[in-house]
Amino acid sequence: MTARSELTLDEVADKYPNFPKIIILKTDVQRRGVYYTQKALEVVNPNIHHLGGTDIFGIRDGKLKYRPESFTLRDGTSVVSTPTPLEKNPYIVDLIDGKLVLTDKGNILEEVFYWEKPDYYDKKTSSGALMQNIVGSRPQRLSLVPNRYCHFWTDNQGCRFCDIVNNLKQQKNEISMQTRVDPKDVSETIKEALKEKGRFTAICVTSGSDFHGKTPFDKEIDYYIEILQAVGENFTAKRVPIQLVCTAVTKEQLKRLHDNTSVASVTMDIEILNENIFNIVCPGKAKWVGYKEWKKRLIDAVEVFGENRVNTGIISGVELVGEFGFRSEDEALESVLKEADELADYGVSTINMVWIPRPNSYFANEKNASLEYYVRLAQGLQEIRKEHNLKIDFDDYRRCGNHPDSDLARVF
Repeated sequence: MTARSELTLDEVADKYPNFPKIIILKTDVQRRGVYYTQKALEVVNPNIHHLGGTDIFGIRDGKLKYRPESFTLRDGTSVVSTPTPLEKNPYIVDLIDGKLVLTDKGNILEEVFYWEKPDYYDKKTSSGALMQNIVGSRPQRLSLVPNRYCHFWTDNQGCRFCDIVNNLKQQKNEISMQTRVDPKDVSETIKEALKEKGRFTAICVTSGSDFHGKTPFDKEIDYYIEILQAVGENFTAKRVPIQLVCTAVTKEQLKRLHDNTSVASVTMDIEILNENIFNIVCPGKAKWVGYKEWKKRLIDAVEVFGENRVNTGIISGVELVGEFGFRSEDEALESVLKEADELADYGVSTINMVWIPRPNSYFANEKNASLEYYVRLAQGLQEIRKEHNLKIDFDDYRRCGNHPDSDLARVF
């Protein structure tokens, strides 16, 4: 990619006055990461605050424990970010005049509030499993990762931006994390979590891909059904606000999921909206599903789950990496938004995650896109949803908090 001159946060905010500055800031915090000063860490209370280490993906500085999982801003916006080494130019979380604040180059930008952990976190299931290792959480969401191993890595075909398996190795070594969870432990943990009335609005379930089975991914679907039925034991409703993030599976497999569980929506992350780059960056997905077939299965999912219940995620910024990436951000935006619009024609929403170059991934030393690129992309994706009258309430600022474009849905 050619060299670029990047606008600062204030310059981007001035250039895009209709884009809320607090969401621009959140986006840049995700892009650059955060660093917690010693003073900021001294006010962390392990009896109150949600400490990091159990996420499915790794941390930028490679250290699992004893830092806040993340924080919210004054408007209630959840920031999903990870501790980042100082040499990477992160934002700084500091304690100044008794308040936790987000700073940049010595300037105070916003007051922040550490996530508080749920009541169930330190409890154990009847088998002795620590509940926080069975079901994690964000401020308003329960996060369940039944299987932390991705089988694409078996043949060195994992997505190049991903560190899921390397992170699992570290988690198993340092915090005794299980690769797979038992459905009974899941049911017991969900039951305990629901005692905290009104705290959680949704459940997100995701795992690594598993291509085994008579039909590829049958084994993945079988396990999801088992896990989702365990979750469903705690509800009486036919449909529960559960978002399943899974591999792009066949219509028949989707029907099995839909008919045998209470899951309400499905997300099948294509990661890259460009076939040539997809084939390079996601070799396992390319081999076992393929780009055109992945898009077809997304469209099929709308027939199974209905409108406003299907989306796909992109790891935005990866499309600009290396010799195979787009030559400019303008070129990338035009192409990505065109393909997102084509999916929207069939009722599929596209949401973006700000790419974080993680130290244990193939792309560890690459650089993500400019702040302006992420702002333009978020704005473009929200405009596409508005034009097609697509809702994103199952993956919005409350249920997830990881997508700048879905943050805009509550504003516009």
